[in-house]
Amino acid sequence: MEMESLRELYIEELKDLYSAENQIIKALPKMVKAATSSELKKGFEQHLAQTRGQVERLEKIFKELDESPKGKKCKGMEGLVEEDSELMKEDFEDALLDAALIGAAQRVEHYEIAAYGTVRAFAEELGESEHVSLLEETLEEEKKTDEKLTELAKQINAQANEESGEAEQRQTTQKKTKRAA
Repeated sequence: MEMESLRELYIEELKDLYSAENQIIKALPKMVKAATSSELKKGFEQHLAQTRGQVERLEKIFKELDESPKGKKCKGMEGLVEEDSELMKEDFEDALLDAALIGAAQRVEHYEIAAYGTVRAFAEELGESEHVSLLEETLEEEKKTDEKLTELAKQINAQANEESGEAEQRQTTQKKTKRAA
């Protein structure tokens, strides 16, 4: 599709975000199930509820634009979700898996922060003040989620480092025992 105006680009970017958010809604329950930290599980569950609200805001914008939100697949989010799926198939220990899940979730958040910042700027330029407010609300939620993930990561990364250090120590002891035998 050839873009001829900022409004057309704005609508296409909104469709991309709508697709991205719906992909996240499908991926988050798997992340909840995979997480071992109760705090991380709770954070993913809260973000799932929040994401549903973000989809509703996008639907409100589409209704005001008299446009359909469907018809576009967000390839960027598809790639991030695929990477996350592959990560969950790895044989990680508890905290190490949680650390990896946080990293995956933060990549998603940063993608969304960039995308929402862009469409908010488009809405501003197009004089869509109602849209700007809705998009700003979502953008702030995404930033807060990223901050919460960063805080959780400090604790979980330290735990993962400690657990992996203990595992390495066990492996070294086992190797020494085998050599001595």
